[in-house]
Amino acid sequence: MKNPTTYAHKILKNKRGKFTSLTDQLAIEEPLEIQLLFGPASQRERKSISVTMRTPGYDFDLAAGFLLTEGIIQSGKDIQKIAYAHSPDPEQFDNTVVVVLHNSVIVALDQLERHFYTSSSCGVCGKASIAAITVKSIPELAPATPKIPAALLHQLPDNLRKVQAVFDKTGGLHAAALFDWNGRLRSWREDVGRHNAVDKLIGEQILKNNLPLSESLILVSGRASFELIQKSLTAGIPMLAAVGAPSSLAVQLAEQHGMTLIGFLRNEQYNVYCGAERLRNVGNYT
Repeated sequence: MKNPTTYAHKILKNKRGKFTSLTDQLAIEEPLEIQLLFGPASQRERKSISVTMRTPGYDFDLAAGFLLTEGIIQSGKDIQKIAYAHSPDPEQFDNTVVVVLHNSVIVALDQLERHFYTSSSCGVCGKASIAAITVKSIPELAPATPKIPAALLHQLPDNLRKVQAVFDKTGGLHAAALFDWNGRLRSWREDVGRHNAVDKLIGEQILKNNLPLSESLILVSGRASFELIQKSLTAGIPMLAAVGAPSSLAVQLAEQHGMTLIGFLRNEQYNVYCGAERLRNVGNYT
């Protein structure tokens, strides 16, 4: 696996106006091309469907998560294998992955015609049209019954922060983590892009055939965007908590599908925007 960090020279100016020459450790941002091999045995097709700017590492998870959350596959059982594409340039060898689907998997060609270029900062800004943002394959969530003690939520950001090794070195990565209803950390992923971190996290669970993630809470280190809600819903996750703010469309989508959405989870406070019935001991409010 390629190192997710690199080094760069910097000149530091401190509060006293003194300049110091130092070496800084940075998170790597590189393009990943995702190609798809699909179709009946006698008519196999190979198409490039996405280029996303990401931090190297867990590329197969990222590809699997992207395919599911974009509605191109329905489960990990659709995937026969994932491999890096061969390249004469050793620098490019691990920047292209090929996802091989089973012969029986039917792929909607109109899905593949949405040629994506995805930056690390925005997963939806490269889509061909507003209509392409909506993914149809969102499963029905588990019933909204009390699952997690409200007070337990305060522990989750600190538990995630303790395992963010690359963030500790660079300060430049987003993170996404899965917790169970007892607050136990199941898995986490880091990336320069919020959407990539979520795709990597979901992709790992796809390849382990753990979907739907109906007994899980996802925590994201930044804001809660429409796309992160959509991706989480696609994996059957009934609760999303964010350290930052949600957008209006994120709240609308979460409410529409019966998801619990929590924002500003920090400093012993948080906001519940919808789905409070999944929290125990919320108490009285006015």
